[in-house]
Amino acid sequence: MDPERAAPLLEVHDVTKSFGAVAAVRGVSFPLFGGEAHALVGENGAGKSTVVKVLAGVHEPDRGSIAVDGEVRRLTSPAVARDAGIAVIHQEPTLFPDLSVAENIFIGRQPLGRFGRVDRAAQRAGAVRLFDRLGVRLDPDRPARGLSIADQQLVEIAKALSLDARVLVMDEPTAALSGVEVERLFAVVRALCAQGAAVLFISHRFDEVFALCQRLTVMRDGAWVSTDPVAEVGVEQVVRRMVGRDVSALFPKEDVEPGDVVLEVDGLTRRGVFADVSFSVRAGEVVALAGLVGAGRSEVVRAVFGVDRYDAGRVRVAGAELRPGSPAAAVAAGVALVPEDRRQQGLVVELSVERNATLTRLGSLARLGLLTGRAERRAAREWTERLRVGYGRLSDAVGTLSGGNQQKVVLAKWLATGPRVLIVDEPTRGIDVGTKAEVHRLLSRLAAQGVAVLVVSSELPEVLGMADRVLVVHEGRIAAELSRAEATEESVLLAATGQGVSAA
Repeated sequence: MDPERAAPLLEVHDVTKSFGAVAAVRGVSFPLFGGEAHALVGENGAGKSTVVKVLAGVHEPDRGSIAVDGEVRRLTSPAVARDAGIAVIHQEPTLFPDLSVAENIFIGRQPLGRFGRVDRAAQRAGAVRLFDRLGVRLDPDRPARGLSIADQQLVEIAKALSLDARVLVMDEPTAALSGVEVERLFAVVRALCAQGAAVLFISHRFDEVFALCQRLTVMRDGAWVSTDPVAEVGVEQVVRRMVGRDVSALFPKEDVEPGDVVLEVDGLTRRGVFADVSFSVRAGEVVALAGLVGAGRSEVVRAVFGVDRYDAGRVRVAGAELRPGSPAAAVAAGVALVPEDRRQQGLVVELSVERNATLTRLGSLARLGLLTGRAERRAAREWTERLRVGYGRLSDAVGTLSGGNQQKVVLAKWLATGPRVLIVDEPTRGIDVGTKAEVHRLLSRLAAQGVAVLVVSSELPEVLGMADRVLVVHEGRIAAELSRAEATEESVLLAATGQGVSAA
């Protein structure tokens, strides 16, 4: 049936939700049609997560309505939303690790046989039928513990189907998936749509949105901006609507004449991980480590910073050799590392914004061994304001901030140390396009101030837009070194897959 002529399977109408004086969502409306994947996009803090929670029955709107099959439904709890046929597939599913896949699918609704016992054969057969509908193979008897994120998501989708869900909300489902896993998830989404389901797909990745979705809704500052068929809009137009301004330069690179070598890596080797890695970064230079996932890029920068030990080689900062395996020595020499996993390695999510922003300087802020709250707040406010971190109060837990603002807090923590060398691993993963532009602008500005910047990135546009030189890593070795003029998508990908020329 043509969605343009069909009635929506679900319709969000004029939904508004406030928390205290903060209006998280204001007058948001859009339809979800059966047989379609519908993208919901916007910057961090645009209100997407609040819309998801309204649909999931976690929050009731202050105003507006949700209609399913034309009937207005009050989604007062997750159970009510589930009964209405709405299921939310989160970025990181929460399964019972010691139960089997089939037991997780039918938890609380196990088929019963004689004498009221669980009919395990029927449960297993039901799981197999659900996976057949999805077109995937997954062993119903294996424990959930140890499943990849991608397989956990499939279990959650199968559970949703077992509950007769017809509206599936997928909140950043591909953030932790590999390329092959993303393709498999897309095949599952297309199969669901072919069976008449409506899928609300939330992602920061425009290539995925345009490859998968038929319709797209843009939100900005908690408000609805537009809803259009994907075929009628382009990336530039969507970006402009998301950020409320014309983003003519997502990669605001400043031209800087590089200075002396600040970071020098010579013959770095860790058996089975990377071998004979040598490169240098000059003051004012942005150097990118590019390559496929698993090539060893993150492992190299962790070793440079001293988080991981290495078997051979040397690391020098401003000519002085760093003690291996000592992050403290790296920090003392002026090296800072913003890790890939900001929540696990870059932040203490239970602590406040101000404490996280000052963790690297607690000693220098103390007077006679005592740290005052006033000194900590003053130091935290200086850098959070310079980076335009969005927060309610400095005393709020940093875990309550959006992904982009958490990334800025990690940057603030390290920039406050005045580093000579800034190493940033996946600086814009999981953050929106407007915040990406801010991070790119910040890195470029730091380079212009003489900082040596080393970036690990899996996003080719970011690599090509920001780097003065690109070092391509293939299977733990530097496969090619490309100048800004030489670096193209083709040349980087050829080297990343082992087809490019070796570095001179």
